[in-house]
Amino acid sequence: SSTIVPKMLANIINKDKAISFLGCMVQFYLFCTSVVSESFLLAVMAYDRFLAICNPLMYMVTMSQKLCVELVSGCYLCGTVCSLVHLCLALEIPSYKSNVINHFFCDLPPIFSLACSDVFINELVAFIVPTFNEIITITIILSSYLFILITILRMRSAEGRHKAFSTCASHLTAIVVFHGTILFTYCRLSSGDGGDADKVATVFYTVVIPMLNPLIYSLRNKDVKKALRKVVRSKLPSQDLRF
Repeated sequence: SSTIVPKMLANIINKDKAISFLGCMVQFYLFCTSVVSESFLLAVMAYDRFLAICNPLMYMVTMSQKLCVELVSGCYLCGTVCSLVHLCLALEIPSYKSNVINHFFCDLPPIFSLACSDVFINELVAFIVPTFNEIITITIILSSYLFILITILRMRSAEGRHKAFSTCASHLTAIVVFHGTILFTYCRLSSGDGGDADKVATVFYTVVIPMLNPLIYSLRNKDVKKALRKVVRSKLPSQDLRF
């Protein structure tokens, strides 16, 4: 959101919606790094919940600070490498037939549609890399939640099952919205030139999800729920009837 939203808001206000070529490439690089990193971070969070629910007594030993640093560093390393691959291939495009991008930020499909030369390799890599990343991350997520589900169903305490489900609900909500839009936008060969459907899908993971994340992850907190109920009750009109 910090990569896309500021420039998008400036374009809404200003008549001049220009961006330099260097600025466009930097925006795409930062955007791609953030998206790939978040994709792997969601998978790591699923693995973290698997350890916390399926083996809680060994959680602090297994999920050590060193392992946390390594997992997070690995996520950002994957994001950096993937974005560098796409950026290097994009910089190899010799010329463009137009300088008007049919999108609200610099993304690969609308940039490829402006190229004068053959960009089949670029499009193929732009399809293979996201698809490969999605297969890895979704496999980790599904495997983790399969074991979590088995563990929850074996719990005898209804309170324990409810607590486990509430712990996973926020994460699953973010996963469904994020990965759903990624699969729709990039994991298909005919990604188009930034059509309206792609723009709407892109808005979800660039604007909507970051905006909802604080709400999604904090609503399972008891203190936040209590404060929210207090605010709602204070805003409701009094139900006392007076004659």
